[in-house]
Amino acid sequence: MARFLDVHPDNPQPRLLQQIVSMLRDDSLIAYPTDSCYALGCQLGSRPGLERIRDIRKLDDRHHFTLMCRDFAQLGQFVQISNSVFRLVKAVTPGSYTFILPASPEVPRRLLHPKKRTVGVRIPEHTVTQALLAELGEPLLSSTLLLPGQDEPMTQGWEIKELLDHQVDAVIDGECGVEPTTVVDLSGDEPEILRVGAGDPARFE
Repeated sequence: MARFLDVHPDNPQPRLLQQIVSMLRDDSLIAYPTDSCYALGCQLGSRPGLERIRDIRKLDDRHHFTLMCRDFAQLGQFVQISNSVFRLVKAVTPGSYTFILPASPEVPRRLLHPKKRTVGVRIPEHTVTQALLAELGEPLLSSTLLLPGQDEPMTQGWEIKELLDHQVDAVIDGECGVEPTTVVDLSGDEPEILRVGAGDPARFE
């Protein structure tokens, strides 16, 4: 059964954050709220966590996983970014955008798009997620909690606990947005909007 953790939305309890990070370092899989909607998350190097996300969401190897980053400095360690793209991304982060960019050697090969060698990155604007990333000290490998056959991502912690009780190790209860991120592919010559979501796509059109 998954643990159900009530983390304070404005002042996350350090004790709970430490417990969650300890679980992540033991290959646990969590469901956690973000500024867009709930996400599944595991430690960057966790092969079991990655496979569990694939299984829950029924994803193929072309799916772009997202590295949830604390800040721009951390993001820059894991993707290759030109000056022009830097300015574009910097202007809208933190926020409800996911960017597809060429991965740096720091990213495990199994996380990359098999042909493009790209990965998703984003910087959330969510107090609990930011506190968790600060405690973890590295990006959280993530994927939107959108289940097969569902049109809308999940946004209620108690519903996730009921539905995925035996598939995740912990559910962090908390407020989140109701739309997934806007996904922008910046790996080519021109920005390509792959999904319109909570972030305003206008500046990339």
